[in-house]
Amino acid sequence: MDKIVDVIFSIAFLDSVIRVTTPILFATMAILVSDRAGVLNIGVEGTMLVSALAGVIGSAFTQNAWLGLLIAILTGMAYSGILAVCHLKLGTDVFLSAIALNLMASGLTVFVLYLLTGDKGVSTKLPSKVIPNVHIPVIKDIPVLGDILSGQNALTYIAIITLILLSIFLYKTRTGTYIRAAGELPQAVETAGVSVKKIRMLALLLSGAIAGMGGAFMSMGYLSMFTKDMVAGRGFIALAAEAMGRGLPGLSLLSSLLFGFADALASSLQIFNIPSQLTRLVPYLLTIVALTIYAAGEQKKRKKL
Repeated sequence: MDKIVDVIFSIAFLDSVIRVTTPILFATMAILVSDRAGVLNIGVEGTMLVSALAGVIGSAFTQNAWLGLLIAILTGMAYSGILAVCHLKLGTDVFLSAIALNLMASGLTVFVLYLLTGDKGVSTKLPSKVIPNVHIPVIKDIPVLGDILSGQNALTYIAIITLILLSIFLYKTRTGTYIRAAGELPQAVETAGVSVKKIRMLALLLSGAIAGMGGAFMSMGYLSMFTKDMVAGRGFIALAAEAMGRGLPGLSLLSSLLFGFADALASSLQIFNIPSQLTRLVPYLLTIVALTIYAAGEQKKRKKL
């Protein structure tokens, strides 16, 4: 037990918590913005996977990591755009459509990868680029804190900036107010002469763009290649993180860190010869426990009203 505590309070572990929290935070923000508009995007898992491959292909063909990131973002918007068209234009159920897109993403990415490389599992044959790490001046020289906060991948800092900008956008701009109103009181939006469908379409496209950055981090930051099904349920974990964060950016950051901690712990426990099949259950068990506690708390509040 003492060895596990030593691992948890080590610099390497805290560094890894930030690293593994990054894709969960991107996915949580993607779900948050769609949920606030009243059209929960559970297709983030598939969107991230498709964007992860698009980023690798884009950076390989342009030989530029930032253009690869841009292509991943545009791909995320296009994939979420399919969900928006299916639900808002064609009237399909948003959850069933999102599930279909999640299932399609796994096969589609393998198919495209096979067409380009002849390989069905990894993209090592593609000369893709990676998003660089960033060392922050001044902070990097601070003992302990500098080792944890500085030297992270650029997309980790972009995730924090995106969270701040998203908070400002939702609470300080007119369009952000319309998005929140579309989820809370859509009749008021229609009364103001604004189309709820257009607002929700915008929210889904924004959700796709943020999910695209999360996918790019997986294949161009977390790893330096694309691998089959590499998102590994982080889009679904983000659903729990967003629910626990009650749709608020600040609380969603804290809940994302909690799941990032569980993910990092699962990896660290493997050095104690605990079977990986068992340690990999940690984040998902935490998801179930956290949602159970959250649901119990919400039920208790409703009874008091």
